[in-house]
Amino acid sequence: MSKQSLRSLDDLVYIMAQLRGEPGCPWDKSQTHETLKPFLIEEAYEVIDAIDRKNEEDLKEELGDLLLQVVFHSRLAEERGSFEIGDVIETVCEKMIRRHPHIFGNITVEGTDEVLKNWEEIKREEKDMKTESESMMQLPKALPALMKAYKVQEKAARIGFDWDDISGAFDKVYEELDELKEAYATKNQEKIEEEFGDLLFACINVARFLKVEPELALDYAVKKFIKRFKFLEAEAAKSDKTLSDMNLQEMDALWEKSKNQEKKL
Repeated sequence: MSKQSLRSLDDLVYIMAQLRGEPGCPWDKSQTHETLKPFLIEEAYEVIDAIDRKNEEDLKEELGDLLLQVVFHSRLAEERGSFEIGDVIETVCEKMIRRHPHIFGNITVEGTDEVLKNWEEIKREEKDMKTESESMMQLPKALPALMKAYKVQEKAARIGFDWDDISGAFDKVYEELDELKEAYATKNQEKIEEEFGDLLFACINVARFLKVEPELALDYAVKKFIKRFKFLEAEAAKSDKTLSDMNLQEMDALWEKSKNQEKKL
């Protein structure tokens, strides 16, 4: 196969068939849906990372890696006679047409909110879900808890179970924080965990009002922390020290210096 011809989905499907065929690649032939799960998650996050870094070349590569996972799983299904990549494409195309009646049908919508409302109503009909709680329980079990909480709150808000404005959400955070402090005073670990979960859930509600994706916001906060911690280590090294040689006050001073450096950028 020449490089110039490697531009269609069929090319990738063919390559995967060779990898899984005879003699094939021992590693690829040993994979299952279960063993591939970590790679599917990793590739999705690498796509997000490339988007965050605004690196077009890396984004192109990572999207290819993610597409490979779709083709890989489809090949496994084809080998056991379940479905093939064409069925995957047909299914998603039918879904997009069905869930966009304002484009492919005669429905009129005004704005994104109506689009999302129609999407959810059509989805519930497809899944034969009669109630919002059924819809909540249908969320993937493997979905990260922060994302799941956000989606559950969105579903509740759609039927009016929501604060009038963000002030109610802020007040709930303070209320849950006080309850966590009370639980901490009891030293009851089970109660502490329960109240800490309630506090996180309340914080995510604030994120929803602010239209902030909590999973991405927390990931950004972690990256920021690592960046500042690296600055601390570098500053300590200038004095021939490690952070373990310094007390908390000295490290706090360097931390503030790191924050001030960021403000100048």
